[in-house]
Amino acid sequence: MSEQSGGHGTLADIGTPTGEMVVVEDLRRTYGSGDTAVHALRGVSFNVPRGELVALRGRSGSGKTTVLNLVGGLDTPDGGRIILDGTDLAGLGDDDLLALRRDRIGFVFQSFGLIPILTAAENVGVPLRLRKVPAREREARVGLLLSLVGLSDHADQRPGELSGGQQQRVAIARALANNPALIIADEPTGQLDADTGLTVMDLLRAVVRSESVTALVATHDTQLLALADRVLELRDGRIVEDV
Repeated sequence: MSEQSGGHGTLADIGTPTGEMVVVEDLRRTYGSGDTAVHALRGVSFNVPRGELVALRGRSGSGKTTVLNLVGGLDTPDGGRIILDGTDLAGLGDDDLLALRRDRIGFVFQSFGLIPILTAAENVGVPLRLRKVPAREREARVGLLLSLVGLSDHADQRPGELSGGQQQRVAIARALANNPALIIADEPTGQLDADTGLTVMDLLRAVVRSESVTALVATHDTQLLALADRVLELRDGRIVEDV
């Protein structure tokens, strides 16, 4: 990971409270200006302990995706502070943010985001190729992950040959490829029927336990919220409930 000059920190220059993977303090984000400004976040604060699955719930426009984008380093807040696995994101330059997203965060999206022309195994292996992991090591890791999500028998199938639930399981395996500290999932069951969605959420919970990772998941499905260790409810850019 690159060192940054000109005041930028490195990826391990700050400590977090014991047991906290994510620390968010007074987070604010506004899009646009003047009369058309949208105040997406209005002072959001919360902590996510290591090894927990924390769910964000709220109506469309409540700020869930904005929180995920900011915590994942995909967007920059207008105010407040985010500390991820000991790193204050405000102190990172572009190269270090890229390295953090690549090495320490796994992303799972509602739309799956698989590459159509690649097989399930090849999709899972993409992050490992980007890190130039040797072929033998890469193949072993891909095989382990496909087994973990119950898709060993589908390694050579392309996304178009898989069901929606199977595609999302491939996406979860891909998110785990680089042994991330944090999984960020935005409506991961949004395109799935209720039963399949519950199966995928069960898998996410099992992965958090077996792989010792932390997960921050946005979902509107009340059935799935029961599987989370904690639920944060967002309304109009503020957290109104933490249970």
